[in-house]
Amino acid sequence: MGFTLGSVMMRLGMTGPDEVSVDAITLFVLLLSACIIIGHLLEKSRWLTESVSALLIGLCCGVVILLSTQGKSSHVLVFNEGLFFIYLLPPIIFNAGFQMKKKHFFQNFSTIILFGAVGTLISFFIITLGSLQLFKKLDIGFLEIGDYLALGAILSATDSVCTLQVLNQEETPLLYSLVFGEGVVNDATSVVLFNAIQRFDLSHITSTIALQFIGNFLYLFFTSTVLGIGVGLLSAYIIRKLYFGRHSTDREVALMILMAYLSYMMAELFYLSGILTVFFCGIVMSHYTWHNVTECSRVTTKHAFATLSFVSEIFIFLYVGMDALDIEKWTVVSKSPGTSVGVSLILLALVLIGRAAFIFPLSFISNLTKKSQNDKIGFKQQVTIWWAGLMRGAVSVALAYNQFARSGHTQLLGNAIMITSTITVVLFTTVVGGLLTKPLVRFLLPLQKHSGSTIISDFSSQKSLNLPLLIGQESEVAIGGTYIPQVPSLRMLLTTPTNTVHHYWRKFDDAVMRPVFGGRGFVPYAPGSPPELVVQ
Repeated sequence: MGFTLGSVMMRLGMTGPDEVSVDAITLFVLLLSACIIIGHLLEKSRWLTESVSALLIGLCCGVVILLSTQGKSSHVLVFNEGLFFIYLLPPIIFNAGFQMKKKHFFQNFSTIILFGAVGTLISFFIITLGSLQLFKKLDIGFLEIGDYLALGAILSATDSVCTLQVLNQEETPLLYSLVFGEGVVNDATSVVLFNAIQRFDLSHITSTIALQFIGNFLYLFFTSTVLGIGVGLLSAYIIRKLYFGRHSTDREVALMILMAYLSYMMAELFYLSGILTVFFCGIVMSHYTWHNVTECSRVTTKHAFATLSFVSEIFIFLYVGMDALDIEKWTVVSKSPGTSVGVSLILLALVLIGRAAFIFPLSFISNLTKKSQNDKIGFKQQVTIWWAGLMRGAVSVALAYNQFARSGHTQLLGNAIMITSTITVVLFTTVVGGLLTKPLVRFLLPLQKHSGSTIISDFSSQKSLNLPLLIGQESEVAIGGTYIPQVPSLRMLLTTPTNTVHHYWRKFDDAVMRPVFGGRGFVPYAPGSPPELVVQ
């Protein structure tokens, strides 16, 4: 037969840099399908998570391609940070904001910001200063101060997907919201830091440049958030005023998807943080825009955003696994194998130390501000949060390529060592950390210990049987036009005051925001719209 797997493998990598062969796309789609099937079969596995299985499949496929092409290539697509940041990352971050339980997130907002922003900065300084001092003893070629700072930002970006796949949002709402929220804020902080570093000439740091750097960092953080909220509110206003659902649900679904992506692209256009922008756009669109569309569109968008995010995550892990064996980088590094191993070990140690240096002290500080024992972070929960943030992922790989490579290629020893060492840290933390995540979480947080929310859990599970597509948001019930928040326990009802920030926000939201931008209870009824009794 003229068409064999071997012939496909031999033809991979034969196209130009701007052209992707049909063979490569076909093989990648097959691998994606295989990852989904294998991930489903391993659902109840004690060790493997879906992300780890995708990474291992990518590595195995890379080995097969490497052997089939006689060492010329190990991947069907060259890793491109532009592809990652423009097409793959936005659906994941947007869906994270869109599906998030907003009440849990904002109740723990101060702790999340403490971990995600302040903690990331602490980790950044430890990795930067540690590598600056320790790399001097290794012969890795010439690296500028900007490279060390960039390396600190690159390896400060965590990937807590493996841990989130194991944690149960209903059983451990506090822990889940902290791990989830910190992961998003951490990625945004790392990317903003990285972009700020690239904008300044840091070869000669002065007090003026340091202040400008800090100001630019805060500016990017604030304006990115405002832009995301603005685009989200604009989409809610347009869909509420024009009410596309009267004529075509396709239009309102298409507009929601396009407006979500527009927020990210506008942030990139204005050199802001697309991660922060699209995340807050997702939060706003789930709070207002989603309630302004018809019932069919709600179901469609809920599944569409979740599916795009799921496929993108699998694609990324598969992509990283295959690219990890890129022969070009390893050929350059093979000239100094001892140096490469030393750099990888140093970076791995700095990641471990940098993570511990802020999780435990900041948890102690956070606990001092909590009055209720239920709101405090226990030691076992601190260990789980520390472990969740040890894993590094595609964000680190993409930033490493951006800093140390040009169009995915590099021939410089120092740059090649930085890229391969980053990939080594990513592979080790993801594979080893991912394999140990399930047993570790089950050991630290046994299931039987999470029965404190039986009332709400039973109620939620009963509701989820009737409304499986509407869960994952704030837990409220609309009864007779009045919104009654569901409290998880009698203890919380007695200990939590009514005049909280959330209480005042709800009053402002009902009086000012919802009449203008719509939302639950403020959308005129039309055929195809859902009834008013909605649990979300």
